[in-house]
Amino acid sequence: MNFYKISIFCLASEVEFPELIPIEGDVEAVDITVRLGTVEAVDTDAVDCDTVGSRNLIGRIPHVAKFSFVDGCEITVEPLSHVDEALLRTTILGPALCLLLEQRGLLVLHASCININHQAVAFMGGSGWGKSTLATAFHRKGYDALTDDVMPLSVTQNQALVLPSYPQFKVAPEALASLGADVDRLSPVYKDCGKLSYRFAKGFQKEPLPLRRVYVLRKGDRHEITPATRQEAFSELIRHTRTIDLLKEHKDLISQHFQLCTQLIQQVSFGYFTRKPALEDLPKLVALVEDDIAKLSSHDLLTPAR
Repeated sequence: MNFYKISIFCLASEVEFPELIPIEGDVEAVDITVRLGTVEAVDTDAVDCDTVGSRNLIGRIPHVAKFSFVDGCEITVEPLSHVDEALLRTTILGPALCLLLEQRGLLVLHASCININHQAVAFMGGSGWGKSTLATAFHRKGYDALTDDVMPLSVTQNQALVLPSYPQFKVAPEALASLGADVDRLSPVYKDCGKLSYRFAKGFQKEPLPLRRVYVLRKGDRHEITPATRQEAFSELIRHTRTIDLLKEHKDLISQHFQLCTQLIQQVSFGYFTRKPALEDLPKLVALVEDDIAKLSSHDLLTPAR
């Protein structure tokens, strides 16, 4: 077994993950286990998952692997023949881990997150919307990173904490080049992937931070940040929840999810961040967010969308 730190959890895995932070020395307790094994038959037409109860799930990611999930604690992986090893790792750390964390009662959003003044600030949106690029731009300027693409949240009535993932961004080569990175030294996330794996040894926020601001990304003809109402924030959270289609299949999971989203919008401010598609403007976008955060008083920052 290999032992890693991911979020606040100890992960024991038969699959090696060079992306993750290894745990040195003795391990007292394991929170999540990833095993290689045989998974029972899954409908060959299934796209995501078949379910046998919200605490026990089986499923298939096409062209990658079959999975089983047990009570938020264990993932069994049966890789399909000739699957690319890096693609398998990316799938386990992406959709598979998202589902397991939802089983554990966490809210998992499609967002990248950075540390600004000891507060978590997130960029939320769909694939290819610029979440990772923006977060990388902040990291290159000296801000610590918490998550890329997958943002786990522990939400209670009193606090919403972002749980750090691991020190890597998945970014398009042209975006990295525009930020001054040496792309020739970087490798694709997996074979035939259009993004590069940008790992970093410094600038990773290892401990959870309270979430104070969520920017919902949009494309437009100018750069601007505008407020989001509470109703808009709730709709965007549902839209950008990882594994939302599967959650809808289980009343207990979707009920839990709606409750977490409701609690989150009562504690965190949301804004729409509209940007023109121009990599040369990344420094301006960073400055725009910095100015927005600076203009918000501590009262405004803690006041949720209305």
